Amino acid sequence: MATEATTSTTQQPLPPPVTTESTQSTAKKTGKNRFEGLLTIRTKAINGKGAWYWSHLEPIIINNSDNASPNAVKLRCCLCDAVFSASNPSRTASEHLKRGTCPNFDNGSPNAVNPKPTSVTSLPSPTTSFSPQNHRKRNKTTAHSVTPISMIQPEPARFSIHGSYPYPNPNPNNPNRPDFLPALLPAPVAMNVNVSGTLTRPDPTQQYHQLSGGKDDLTALAKLENSVRKLKSPKSQPGQALTKSQIASSLNLLSDWVYENCENITFSSLNHPKFKTFLTELGLPALTRRELAGDRLEFKYQAARSESDDRIRESMFFQLSADGFGSKSKGYNLFDEKIINLSVNLPNGTRVFRRGVFVNGYVFPEHAEDILMETVVGICGSNGNVQQCVGVVSDGLKSTALKNLEMKHEWMVNICCQFHGVSKLVKDFSKELPLFKNFQESGRARLLRVLPGASGNGFEPVFNMVEDVLGSARILQLVLVDESWRKDSMEDQFAREVEEIVRNPQFWREVEAVHSLVKLVKDMACEIEKERPRIGQCLPLWEELRGKVKEWCLKFQIVESDVEKVFNKRFKRNYHPAWAAAFILDPFYLIRDRSGRYMPPFKCLTSDQEKDVDRLITRLVSREEAHIVLMELMKWRTDGLDSVYAQAVQLKQRDPVTGKMKIANPQSSRLVWETYLTEFNSLRKVAVRLIFLHATSCGFKWNSSFLKRARSGNGVEQAQKLIFIAAHSRLERRYSSSSSNNDDDDYKDAGFSAMANGEDDMLNEVVFDASSP
Repeated sequence: MATEATTSTTQQPLPPPVTTESTQSTAKKTGKNRFEGLLTIRTKAINGKGAWYWSHLEPIIINNSDNASPNAVKLRCCLCDAVFSASNPSRTASEHLKRGTCPNFDNGSPNAVNPKPTSVTSLPSPTTSFSPQNHRKRNKTTAHSVTPISMIQPEPARFSIHGSYPYPNPNPNNPNRPDFLPALLPAPVAMNVNVSGTLTRPDPTQQYHQLSGGKDDLTALAKLENSVRKLKSPKSQPGQALTKSQIASSLNLLSDWVYENCENITFSSLNHPKFKTFLTELGLPALTRRELAGDRLEFKYQAARSESDDRIRESMFFQLSADGFGSKSKGYNLFDEKIINLSVNLPNGTRVFRRGVFVNGYVFPEHAEDILMETVVGICGSNGNVQQCVGVVSDGLKSTALKNLEMKHEWMVNICCQFHGVSKLVKDFSKELPLFKNFQESGRARLLRVLPGASGNGFEPVFNMVEDVLGSARILQLVLVDESWRKDSMEDQFAREVEEIVRNPQFWREVEAVHSLVKLVKDMACEIEKERPRIGQCLPLWEELRGKVKEWCLKFQIVESDVEKVFNKRFKRNYHPAWAAAFILDPFYLIRDRSGRYMPPFKCLTSDQEKDVDRLITRLVSREEAHIVLMELMKWRTDGLDSVYAQAVQLKQRDPVTGKMKIANPQSSRLVWETYLTEFNSLRKVAVRLIFLHATSCGFKWNSSFLKRARSGNGVEQAQKLIFIAAHSRLERRYSSSSSNNDDDDYKDAGFSAMANGEDDMLNEVVFDASSP
């Protein structure tokens, strides 16, 4: 095989030898092709189908000084006769013209952008005789013999301005400089203004009539020409006119977008001149503020309200969520206005916005009860069954207000928002934990100073300061060894105290301990806000937090009893008997025993919590069913759930966004009670109402500027409608779309400018490569 391959190889004819004549012929042909390619691009650009810089750059052929054969293709600047490489015209234009390298290029000239002459009468092939030197700089000793690409015929316009402008020739010694360049026009010249406001090539045979305002009057004259044209033919609009249905559909979509983003868009922005011009260019009428706040707003609100009412009507029961009672911002005072967001949690896991209520400052418990019950009656109807509302979850309300509602309506389960409950642990630690007291007394007085007005916002300003100090620990250590600091510390008592604190290892241990504990609590609170856990998850979440706090005590050698005391105090304030009942009845938390069945986790409860389960379950049923539901509870405790159904409920899958393991089907716990555990007639009624209850009420945040605009511009009723539409749209996007596409959109937006700027360069490079050998 090797022999055959060798034989076949040797039998192939040898290529002819490369001679000097063939090499020169190939180089000449390559240079000619590249020159013709550049010439074609420049011709198209002059006709208005290319880049702006081709009116100032001219392709030329550099001949060999020995044999007069074409040696290279270059670009010559028609303004200053500088010669450049033709490999990248766009970069040449940017570096030479835009950056001010060319002394004769006027960046502010109207024709320096993209002149659009109509015809080219003659394009002779330029020939140049150059000596091989560096052609990027002007060489006054070099002899030039160049025929420019010139004689551009201008498009006739209605108005021609004749006269003379005193434009001096910047290079009078250069006879080859074109006289028709738009950047610098030698006198006398003529300039024509077309109807679009663009200055065309002047006719050398005509002269200007000097305007009193100078050449800046040319733009105003173009506008006058345009106004005359519109008045003569007001109905002649370029492009295809939109139909009535297309206009109505476009305005509906635009108004929907404004309503759904009303938090960031003001109605007054629609009156912006550029936005009005944009609509006019599209053939759309202006969208007035009166129209947005009138029938369109009412129609959009009624459509969203009808959709929400239908979803609530399809559900057998619901939970009312109230967010905003405890919201406080910086500079908060008793008379600050805020909004209470009232929404409805449905058994299928979705949430529906109900209404927003404007209140001023602190809301007293009696007023809060009225707001909540008014909302419930509005949902169920005055003659409806208010028992559809099986509970309330709220933030900022005192436990007495929620307990009063439970006493008046025994079927309700009212709990506090756990996001706010966990977050308040930071405040409790800062007030009662000895570590925080010592830390604040020493740190605030000397090193950790906060603004005087920030003390009313709890420990948050101190925590921010602690983060800054930890981030600057290395820098602080380096400052102490600086000579200037040593001189200051010898004279300043405060500087010596700061140095003593910074050099003290105990101080840094306390800083790290405080920061670690606060960050631990804040991270748990953020996770609760994001995940929106059910009520059955409350006990496991608090136990998980308790375990992390114990690990923190062990790591930083903190007395555990002091921390446990503060933790238990906050736990009791947030605890509700429904936590234990939902934890026992939720099949997700069943534990497998030796027989293979999955049993309720009664052993994880304390004796008091077991009693709470009995009392709560009997309260949620009628007196006639009280003893029946207790018997069914004992049966559930002894029999448990079949392993197949229990494993199906406890099935988890990895979240593609966060990478954490989550419940595959959160509704399966409730569906098992409704479809499979039918022998528990009374207990399953309680179970399906407890399992779906949410433990958080957060989720809607409005900036203060939007609330002020809404109240001041449209009144309470219209502001509530705007808030309803925006919140309804936000929930729809959350449940119907995935947030994984946001990164792709950001990536596309980030690359948009680069793509737009590099498109012309790409086109030129492709043309040059096509003509390359």
